[in-house]
Amino acid sequence: MTDEIARPDETLDETRPRLIAAMIPHVAFDGWTAASVAAAAADAGIDPDVAHLVFPRGAAQMVDAYTAYANTRMTAALTGIGNMKVRERIAFAVRTRFEQAEGERETVRRAVAIFALHPALSAKSTWRTADAIWHACGDTATDFNHYSKRAILGGVYAATLMYWLGDESDSRADTWGFLDRRIAGIMSFEKTRARLTSGSGNRPSIAQILGRLRYPAV
Repeated sequence: MTDEIARPDETLDETRPRLIAAMIPHVAFDGWTAASVAAAAADAGIDPDVAHLVFPRGAAQMVDAYTAYANTRMTAALTGIGNMKVRERIAFAVRTRFEQAEGERETVRRAVAIFALHPALSAKSTWRTADAIWHACGDTATDFNHYSKRAILGGVYAATLMYWLGDESDSRADTWGFLDRRIAGIMSFEKTRARLTSGSGNRPSIAQILGRLRYPAV
């Protein structure tokens, strides 16, 4: 194929997202396996020997790369949201992420199965997605809020992901309702926290934040 000739100096890091994009339709049938890599390499015109080197750590590295690919794709679509309220930006970003993956639900389901075997990687992946969303929404916090925002949004994203995978409602309407309720609960919590900590210098613990995610207002 011409791609091999056109990109002779492409690094493995540059090849990785291209290979992942080509793998998506194959993963639904062959999983995150060498078979999907080989089929994708043929589709994308990537030298099979090079493709074999792209994911030396196997399926876990593949799903990690898929998350990075999906983050980049989502971020590219989040332009022109600066006039929205923060709550609207976050909801739009999360919804965009899932709408982009609508035709990839089986691929995502298989990725979740791999993440279940690698909890540390799953946590890292969720954090990176939350970070990508906050950055796309214009967040510039560098203090405690930087971490608390990502911890909270990571919980919202993970819960919504599981709901979306099982949602069979028209146009995933139930998922968007679930997402809106989660975000409403977080905004209510943030307002309460602001009142309680105003002038006191006290900050909520991570345990408190995660507890609020476990028992959201609905």
